[in-house]
Amino acid sequence: MSPPSQEKRSGGDRLKPGAPAEPVPFGKYYLLGLIARGGMAEVYRARLRDTDAPQLMAIKVMRPQLAREPRFVDMFNREGQLAMMLKNQSIVYTSEVGRIDGRHYIAMEYIPGRDLTQCLRRCQEASQRFPIPHAVYIAARIAEGLDFAHNLNGSDGRPLNIVNRDVSPSNVRLSYDGEVKMLDFGIAQALMKFTSEIGVLKGKFSYMSPEQIRGMPLDARTDIFSAGIILHEMLTTEKLFRGDTEFALMEKVRKADVPPPSTFNRRINEKLDSIVLRALARDVSDRYQSAAQLRDDLDGLLEGYRFHPRELQQFIRQLFRKEYQREQSEIDTALSSLPESERLALAADEASSTERMPVPPVPAPITRPRPAVEEVPSGQPPEPEADESEPRREGFWSRIMRRKR
Repeated sequence: MSPPSQEKRSGGDRLKPGAPAEPVPFGKYYLLGLIARGGMAEVYRARLRDTDAPQLMAIKVMRPQLAREPRFVDMFNREGQLAMMLKNQSIVYTSEVGRIDGRHYIAMEYIPGRDLTQCLRRCQEASQRFPIPHAVYIAARIAEGLDFAHNLNGSDGRPLNIVNRDVSPSNVRLSYDGEVKMLDFGIAQALMKFTSEIGVLKGKFSYMSPEQIRGMPLDARTDIFSAGIILHEMLTTEKLFRGDTEFALMEKVRKADVPPPSTFNRRINEKLDSIVLRALARDVSDRYQSAAQLRDDLDGLLEGYRFHPRELQQFIRQLFRKEYQREQSEIDTALSSLPESERLALAADEASSTERMPVPPVPAPITRPRPAVEEVPSGQPPEPEADESEPRREGFWSRIMRRKR
């Protein structure tokens, strides 16, 4: 793996925790607004500074206190580099890992939309079931991303044996265009190493496998179990594993007594029940042995629903109608926004350019040519013009009248 990019100097030293009041220069990026905040990092909406075609990105910036832990920084960088190798349509694209003014960051594609946790919560608040075809499609795309990562080879051709370990609804992004993307895939393993210090696992037990709770060695099948939990929750709109205490919750996960989702939703057929229960088998040998098998079964079932991804697009936009409209407006503003200092500099440059511009000569007055014959009222002949440079001559009839006198 190539080393992360070298540290750069920029306006990043002005970066403070929280949402910036205006675009903040951060290396070659502008940070435009806070998207999410966690115990380890803050994620900002951002865009490149020097480009004719601005494109929004998401920049995850590590919290300063974690940068004091060399082991965490090393793993953060290595796993960020790993994320850059995960180029699949079901995984958020990571473009860069680096450091600016001592602040470690990861640059990713920006996905306008909502995470699956928010979607499930909104459905619960509205007493609305998550559509079955949508749930099957989302789970199939999660399995697709997992299969790609599980089978990824390094530059030497050897399997990397990647295991996510953190497949949960909060790490599944649903775009307003109907895309399904897995987040934080490459750095999940780094984050899990420091859970005792920063409390990452709290609230994550619900999506762990029995072998993960027991502290046993993990392989790709632990991710399949977690994907099965997500599918079960989408179909029932209820968490599969719940407990009054963390210990009670962990005990339920360890036992893995899973009721068929049709127990909660009669619209679920026997085939879908069997897929869910196989993914959630307590014994790893009874589970799907690969994410590809789970994906194929789900896609095969999906054909019977005559589902099109456009339906997911419409569902998400309708579920978050106001948020969608607001985000579209924010995106339009973000793509054209500049810091006040740079706006003033740009205005000064424009004013200076105007002063240096040569003043065009004043055009000569336009003289309308006199017509050869002026228009006069109908029935009256035109009177001849008098030449003011010569004395006026006496007319013929004037001389005749004078003689008669």
